[in-house]
Amino acid sequence: MGLKIGGRVQKVNGREVSYGEFVEKYMAQNQPVVLTGLMDDWRACKDWVSPNGKPNLHFISTHFGKSKVQVADCGTREFTDQKRIEMTVSEFVDHWLHLSSANNGGNCDCGAAGKPLLYLKDWHFVKEYPEYIAYRTPVDFSDDWLNLYLDKFHMHNDPDTYSERNEISCSDYRFVYMGAKGTWTPLHADVFRSYSWSANVCGKKQWYFLPPSQHHLVFDRNMKSTVYNIFADVSQSKFPGFEKAVWWECTQEENEVIFVPSGWYHQVHNLWDLLLKDYTEASDYIEDLKGCDDFEELCQRNLAANTGMNFYDFFIFIVRFAFANVVLLHKLAHGKKEPNQKSSEMIQHIYFNLESIRSIAVKMKNIDAGNRQGVLLDLRKNLEDHSFIELYAAVGKTYELIHEQSEVTQALSQCKELTFSSLIGSQVQSSEDLVTFIDDALTELGGAFSG
Repeated sequence: MGLKIGGRVQKVNGREVSYGEFVEKYMAQNQPVVLTGLMDDWRACKDWVSPNGKPNLHFISTHFGKSKVQVADCGTREFTDQKRIEMTVSEFVDHWLHLSSANNGGNCDCGAAGKPLLYLKDWHFVKEYPEYIAYRTPVDFSDDWLNLYLDKFHMHNDPDTYSERNEISCSDYRFVYMGAKGTWTPLHADVFRSYSWSANVCGKKQWYFLPPSQHHLVFDRNMKSTVYNIFADVSQSKFPGFEKAVWWECTQEENEVIFVPSGWYHQVHNLWDLLLKDYTEASDYIEDLKGCDDFEELCQRNLAANTGMNFYDFFIFIVRFAFANVVLLHKLAHGKKEPNQKSSEMIQHIYFNLESIRSIAVKMKNIDAGNRQGVLLDLRKNLEDHSFIELYAAVGKTYELIHEQSEVTQALSQCKELTFSSLIGSQVQSSEDLVTFIDDALTELGGAFSG
């Protein structure tokens, strides 16, 4: 079945687009875009590519071969995904080279000599090799709260939903992918339905996007499951709307970065909406246990297992970021330097992020996730927590990078000594508390930024 192609993704020189322009034109408008010129100084582009332009598999196997990774068998479906196999990077490279040799050195898009076509996915390379700086995150994507948070905290403190043994596999969302021609990924939803970006170090990658207004066309009649392979013989009776879908197409070349916005099918919901949807499904699934005392605990445990976090995790996540942003705002409000255009833009950015957290907290009031879990977060205690200080520093450095400032994270050791008058004693136990905390902070600190 041929796809209807109705648009192509724009390509622009990333060095000529400011952060503000990128946010306004692409992120805020939810438009995919390919950015060029951002990978020229990346170490990966030098070490991982051979002089002939092909992947330097020998280098990768020699330096990182002992890593255990998840590899997808592109020819075998397992439920809604491809079958996964665990092997070392060296074993994967050997398989790739054997496949290439069996195809007489060509780059055939099918398995050979009984060998499946394998695609290395979700390799947590940055976490596993922190000293090897393969790349630097482009400024446009640096405001990445999820990875900043996971660098300092575990998402789950509950031993039933977090395994110390498997730390690497659940520690961040910075992935490396490797595959020969013909490897592919089924139609899918990215982690937590947030936006994502992907840089192509070597080779080419073909993308197909579906605008958010059409995502329902790839679901079945019950809006439960989606098309697995858009190039297969899709059942018209099961997916009656699929033929009407109009796709955007893009060929991502070497040294190009693609921005995948929220809402282009596999980006359907924002994180809170996703959690609420999955929570409803989890509670409906065990509805017959609704009279049990631990029903809510079971729902939250299932939510963490299926979605990656539960209400408890998410609540702590946004409260810690609210604390970090308020600390930064306080530091700017009591700084010695007069605000300039760049620092004013940074202050507006912090305000925007605090207002975003507040709007989510308002949505959470009906559920009151924190209160029902007995969560209590204390600002003073967080300021004594080394992990929080590191998170605060990382958030501050991100603002500095984006807005070309330097005063925010100077003298970080003074962070513990900050006095916030009434704010320093703030405790947040519910979404209503969080709304009040943000309102009080903006009221108390807002006067320092009049005009």
